[in-house]
Amino acid sequence: MAIITISRGSYSQGKAVAEKLAEKLNYECISREILLEASEHFNIPEFKLIRAIHDAPSIFDRFTHGKERYVAYLREALLEHVQKDNIVYHGLAGQFFLKGIPHVLKVRITADLEDRIKKESEKEKKSPEEARHILVKDDDERRKWGLYLYNADPWDSRLYDLVLHIGQITVDDAVSIILHTVQLPCFKTTSEAQQILDDHLLSARVQAAFPIADVSAKSGVVTVKISAPLIYEERVVAETTSKVEKIEGVKDIRVHILPTLYVR
Repeated sequence: MAIITISRGSYSQGKAVAEKLAEKLNYECISREILLEASEHFNIPEFKLIRAIHDAPSIFDRFTHGKERYVAYLREALLEHVQKDNIVYHGLAGQFFLKGIPHVLKVRITADLEDRIKKESEKEKKSPEEARHILVKDDDERRKWGLYLYNADPWDSRLYDLVLHIGQITVDDAVSIILHTVQLPCFKTTSEAQQILDDHLLSARVQAAFPIADVSAKSGVVTVKISAPLIYEERVVAETTSKVEKIEGVKDIRVHILPTLYVR
C-alpha cells in the first residue's frame, strides 16, 4: 500500500496517467475533491482556495497572510484524506504538502510546450497564440507560488522520485514505470511511516489554526513557535495553549515565543 502524487502542468497528460494508474492499482484517484472538502470543512468559498493555489502571491498577501491560511486548510484536507492510504493524488502541491512522508511516491509528468499548446488549443477552441499565453502564464504563476511559500521551484526535479516526459514515452509507458516503482520496499506503508504521516496530519491541524506559526508534532506532542513581542508572551502562550489543546490528537503542547518588535 502506498500514496502516489502526480505533479503536472496543464495538458501534460498527468491526469490521464493518474486515472489509469489508479485503475490498475484499484486505488482512489483524487484531485479537485480536496478543494471541495477544504471548502466545506472550513466554510471557505472554493474560488478563494483555487486562487490560493493557482495565483502567485500579491503584495496584499504578504501583509494579510491570506495565501498561507488557505494553503494550510488545503494541506490539512489532503492529509486527512491520504491517511487511509491507497490513493493517487494529481492535484496541485502534493510534492509540498506530503513532503517527508516515506511511503509517498512523488512523480512529475512533463511534456513539450508545443504539444501542450496544441492540446489546449484544440480542447478550449483557442488560437495557438492564446493557448501559449495561458500555459506560459500558468506555469509562471505556479513557479512563483512554490518559491514564495516553499522556497522551491515546482519544476525542480529534486522534489520528485520520478520525472517522466510524455512524448516518446507514452501515457501507458508512464503508468507501467510507476507501477513498477511503487512496488519497491521503500514505498510500502510501515508502522514507522504511518506514524510520520500521523505527525504531519496533527501538525497540519494545528497549522490550520495558526497559519503563520511554525508548527511541528511528534507522537501527539505539538510544538508551536509564534512571533510576538515579549510583553505579550504570557497572554499569547495561554491563548495558544487553550486553542491547541482542543484539537484532536494533541497530547501535550509546547509554545515558544520568537521575540519581535511588532505583531505579525
